[in-house]
Amino acid sequence: MLDWFHVTMRLTVLGQMARGLPRDIEALNYVPERLERAKYHLWHGHVGQGFEELSDLEMELSSALDSPQVDPACLRKMKKYVVETMGYIGNNHAYMVNYSEWYRAGERISTGFVESAVNQVISKRFVKKQSMGWTPRGAHLLLQIRTQVLNNELEDLFRQWYPAFRKAA
Repeated sequence: MLDWFHVTMRLTVLGQMARGLPRDIEALNYVPERLERAKYHLWHGHVGQGFEELSDLEMELSSALDSPQVDPACLRKMKKYVVETMGYIGNNHAYMVNYSEWYRAGERISTGFVESAVNQVISKRFVKKQSMGWTPRGAHLLLQIRTQVLNNELEDLFRQWYPAFRKAA
């Protein structure tokens, strides 16, 4: 499953870019609404419709680039990010679920807080001047073991390697 955190962060950046667009160009007045519709469709598992909203947005930005009263650099940057977001969604559409159903069912839709904690711990240990540090290989091995512990697979693996290891409970 694709983490909702990653999808929504891309849409949030686009929303922030939309706030900086000029309001005097009619075609650009609907950008925030189109982003909200795309987010709604993606949240509800309608990936094709969400992708279509972003595609329409990209076309609107392209046509607005022809307008003489707009800063082309601002629009080009936003258009580029819309295209990147479309590529991200296109590449990961098979892993997108109906996040609203999962959320209502109490399932996880995001692991951003876990990723943040892992990144903090790992980056802290890799920084120089720490009393203790990890090599990339050591960090990789530690994460493999930690994953096996969290999945309750480590004891079974030990039993495969060492048949005399304590008996299963």
